Formats: sequence, structure tokens, C-alpha cells
Amino acid sequence: MARTIADPVYDRTKPLPAITPLYHHQLVNVPGFSHIALEVRFPPGGASPPHRHGGASVSGLVVSGTGYNKMNDGPTTVLERGGAWYEAPGCHHKVSMNASEIEEYVIVASFVVESRVVEEGGYAALVVVDPEYADVKMTPEAK
Repeated sequence: MARTIADPVYDRTKPLPAITPLYHHQLVNVPGFSHIALEVRFPPGGASPPHRHGGASVSGLVVSGTGYNKMNDGPTTVLERGGAWYEAPGCHHKVSMNASEIEEYVIVASFVVESRVVEEGGYAALVVVDPEYADVKMTPEAK
């Protein structure tokens, strides 16, 4: 069972994660959908604003470090290397942050999403921040 903590509040002064697309495959057995993976590197003390994922189903895996994760009205959980989670389409990812002020926190997020979402909005359409944080740009960068 995952450990839980009191819900942290997003602080817009925290450094943002670096987001890098790893792959993008059209699903031949599910026409009109793609499978996409993004590497998300949170610097020490880093956090992302509350967001959603463009109607995608998302699975996440912690590659290194320790982070805090809260979805919808569930508890804030502590995730360590090898920890994983799932986000259903429309899920509100309220907390995603590095638990450490000295170590990096790295995750890989795997998306199954309608191909048109990325065709029309680019990879940025996969991380849609809440309106009150619209000025915070969480744009994936190409390698």
C-alpha cells in the first residue's frame, strides 16, 4: 500500500519539469489512436501545476527519485522508484511534484490518446494546465 501525506498546494515559484517525447506510435489495431511516451524530469524541488491530459489514458512509472502524486479527490501518495499509477481520461492530476530538494525525480508517462489531439495541438495538448495557471507553460521539448 502506498504511503500518503497531507495535500501540498502548488507553488508557482517551484521549478517546472523538463518534458521530452520518447516515442509516438499510431495504433494499427485501434484506428485513430496513438501510444505516446514522455519523460518528465523534475529538478530538485520541482512541481507541475494541476493539469489534465487531453482525454488520454495515462500510465506513469517512477524511474528515479521520490515524488508526490494526487489525482482527483484521492489522497496524495508518495511514489518511489518502480512505483506506478494510472489516470483515466479526464482525470484531474492535482499534485505532481518532487519530494526532494536535492535529488531529481524522473517519471515516464505513457499515453493512449486520440491521434487528432496531438495532430491539432502538438505534444503540448497532452498536458493541459488548469485555467488559473494558464501562464505556466508545460511544453514538451523535442530531443
